[in-house]
Amino acid sequence: MILEVNGVEFQYQSKEVLRDIKFHLKKNEILAILGPNGVGKTTLLKCMNAILKPKNGTILVDKEDVLKLEQIDIARRMGYVPQRCEPARLTAFDAILLGRMPHIKWNISHEDVMLVEATIKKLHLEDMALRYIDELSGGELQKVGIARAIAQNPKLLLLDEPTSSLDLKNQLEILNIVREVVKVENVSAVMTMHDLNLAFRYADKFLFLKNGTIFAAGSMGDITPQVIEEVYGVPVTIQNYMDVSVVIPV
Repeated sequence: MILEVNGVEFQYQSKEVLRDIKFHLKKNEILAILGPNGVGKTTLLKCMNAILKPKNGTILVDKEDVLKLEQIDIARRMGYVPQRCEPARLTAFDAILLGRMPHIKWNISHEDVMLVEATIKKLHLEDMALRYIDELSGGELQKVGIARAIAQNPKLLLLDEPTSSLDLKNQLEILNIVREVVKVENVSAVMTMHDLNLAFRYADKFLFLKNGTIFAAGSMGDITPQVIEEVYGVPVTIQNYMDVSVVIPV
């Protein structure tokens, strides 16, 4: 297993947010964490890379306890892309190069530069490489954020609502990039998402949160209309269209 989450619990002051969260993820798999607003999806993601410290539980990446690692060692194992990548007066190339920081000892090496160039080429970002990221569109900025995470050469990608506020074309481009990276680079990915249809189209496994705990989890065959209705409070049907499962509110 590339990722093992066992009994994770988290609370803000006295308010319980996550309770007894357990799941695992294999190499080359994409997991979508789903559920309504305020259910703890982003909190869980931040616990996984120790931005937030769980009250209880363990998180293992490639058998190593994340909660016992230094932040730089976590960054060598996990690439994190927040909901919004804050723009700055940096070129896209330099922003992606920042992803190499956990691996740089003294100076930026030729190997670091070559890896960044390869990442830019892989994600087809050549046209924006020398543009300043505070001049990029939301979709372009999100691609740069994903490229920076990939440049870290991680075992696991963590993406917090990677398609939030993007148009349909950019949503599909971003998720196609994630899927290609997972399959080609031999890594795994965990994404928090709101759009069930995009999740069903791109993810391999699904985890539904309700009231701070896991209500349902599994592959597409394990997800029923009843699960979705219980989690979201909306009756739905699941139809198959061109080998893709589609959720339709009733």
